[in-house]
Amino acid sequence: MTSPEHRRPGSGRRVRRDRHGRGLRGRLVPATVPLARTKAEVFDDLVLDTVETLERRFAKELAGVEFAVEDVPPDLNVYDSDVLEDGEVPLARLLPGRPGRQEVPPRIVLYRRPLEFRAMDREDLADLVHDVIIEQVANLLGVDPDELA
Repeated sequence: MTSPEHRRPGSGRRVRRDRHGRGLRGRLVPATVPLARTKAEVFDDLVLDTVETLERRFAKELAGVEFAVEDVPPDLNVYDSDVLEDGEVPLARLLPGRPGRQEVPPRIVLYRRPLEFRAMDREDLADLVHDVIIEQVANLLGVDPDELA
């Protein structure tokens, strides 16, 4: 134990020093490494990959369509036919556009958590996201999903 007369001048508080004088620690994993990506960011990338592929092939048809991701579906008692469900759980929703003075573009919303829950791994999730987007785009365009895939 240090006696009061052996403390450093101006003491009364403990002097803190960074580890080995190197400064404060940073992140353990750099942001550019895949381990630093959240599940939501990985999911968004999967959606973007599928959407970009579809937009290359169907640029004219998908010109005004918006794609969105929400964590969970909203609490609704009854879902319309615009919702793609697995049992009672919504996976995605197609909100058709409304032409007119306040034009609202068509929108496809994917629900991240229900889709992640149904996937075994990342590859399975990628396939599931692709299938759900294809199904919703096919409903929007009024074509068979096999024509888009």
